[in-house]
Amino acid sequence: MTVLTIQETSRQTGLSEPTLRYYEEVGLIGPVARDDSSGHRRYRESDVDALQALACLRAMGVGIMEMRTYQANRALGHAAAGDQRDILLRHAERVELEIATLHVHLEYLRRKSALWDARDRGDAVAEAAAQLRVNEILPELRHLMRERLTSSG
Repeated sequence: MTVLTIQETSRQTGLSEPTLRYYEEVGLIGPVARDDSSGHRRYRESDVDALQALACLRAMGVGIMEMRTYQANRALGHAAAGDQRDILLRHAERVELEIATLHVHLEYLRRKSALWDARDRGDAVAEAAAQLRVNEILPELRHLMRERLTSSG
């Protein structure tokens, strides 16, 4: 059986050492085994698997309470499959909206930079065209922002 130190576990999961301690403290994982002689944490493969799932959830903006629910559902296995699916799909929909918003923001930045490029070059025709392109994307940007506010409230 592979056992890892807190440093090794941190490197493998991408979670900081304080986060690993915190996740144990709040009951998201553990209790983590301890070395008999030093008392240092020793993470088993199953701990690392759970932590990698939590790291992914954290990266997607899932809060501690839902992480707790997710971990509890993992322990229930098949009996909680529907609940697990619902948690993940809810967050997948939120992430999809964030991605769509980021794409529109990216396009806005590109169009706005073209506007400033035209101004820098003193090209009034290109500047006017770029301004039209910026104006074209503003309704979409506003719509996505309203949608995001509606879905978060």
